[in-house]
Amino acid sequence: FAGYISQVLKNYSDHACDGEYVSLRCPHRTTISIQSSFYGRIVPSHQLCPSRYPRSYATLIKEDVACSVGTSLQKMLDECQDRRSCQFLVNSRLFGTDPCPATGKYLLVWYKCRPNEYKSKVACEDDKLRLSCKKSMVIAIYSAIFGRTQGGSLECPYQNLGMPMIECQSATALQLMIKRCHGKRSCSIYASTHEFGDPCYPGIQKHLNVIYTCDNTPVLLPVDETEPPALSSSSSSSSSSSMEPVGVGTEMALLSNILAAYAFITENPERAALYFVSGVCIGLVLTLLALVLRVSCRTD
Repeated sequence: FAGYISQVLKNYSDHACDGEYVSLRCPHRTTISIQSSFYGRIVPSHQLCPSRYPRSYATLIKEDVACSVGTSLQKMLDECQDRRSCQFLVNSRLFGTDPCPATGKYLLVWYKCRPNEYKSKVACEDDKLRLSCKKSMVIAIYSAIFGRTQGGSLECPYQNLGMPMIECQSATALQLMIKRCHGKRSCSIYASTHEFGDPCYPGIQKHLNVIYTCDNTPVLLPVDETEPPALSSSSSSSSSSSMEPVGVGTEMALLSNILAAYAFITENPERAALYFVSGVCIGLVLTLLALVLRVSCRTD
C-alpha cells in the first residue's frame, strides 16, 4: 500500500527525441493525468538530444533554441489522458506545423497517476472537514489545496470585499493531509490558517479541497496512543495467539495470492492466455510420456 501511494503521489516526467518512442505508464487502478507538455527546443543540442546530422552539416545550419509548438499539450491529452499506458513515436508531423524544420526537437511531458475511483470534499475557511471510509478500508490522499483557486469553489463562493481575485495556495497542504489522514479509516481537520498557514493576502476567503480514495489493501495502521500499552511482549503474543482463529493467516495468504493472480490476468490477458496454453501443452506431453513408459513396462 505504501508503494502504491508513493507511485500515485509521485510526479512523473519523461522525454524523447525526434525519432524515439515516448512511453507513459501508471500502476494498477490508476490512469494517466497529463500535467504539462513541451515539444520543441530551448537548450542546445549538445545538452539534450544531439543532432543526428554530421557535425560539418550541423555547423552550416543555425540551431534554433527558442522553438516551441503550442499544440504539444493537447496532443498529449488526446494520446494519453485517462489511459493506463500509452506509447507513440515522436516526430514533428504529430504536432502540426513545424516552426523550425531545420532544428532537431524533443518532447518533455509531466504527468501524475490518478486513481480510477476517487472522492472530493470541500470545506470553507474555518469549517471542519471530515474524511471517512468503510470498514476494512483506509484513506489514501491524492491531492489537497488550501487557498483560493482561479475558478473558485461552488461550495464556498467568493465574496468581493474590494480584494482582487488572485490565486493563492498553501505549499504544505498535501503533506499535512497525508500526515493527518494517510492510512486511517477516518480523520478530521479544520480548514483554517492555524493548520495550513495563510498563503493569501489578509481578507481573502479560502477553502480546503481534498481528493482522496478508499483502498482496501491490508496495511499496518499506526498504534492508537489512546489505548493502554501491552503488559509485555510475551503476554501480548500469547493473547494474540489465543484470540486469533486457527488458519486465519493461511486463509489471508491464499486470498492475497488469488487477488494477485486475478490482477495479473486482468492486466496481461495475452500473457495469461499464453501461460495457460503452454501449461496445457506441457501437461499433455508429460501425460503422453507417462503412457509410453507404462506401455513399455507392460511389454517388458
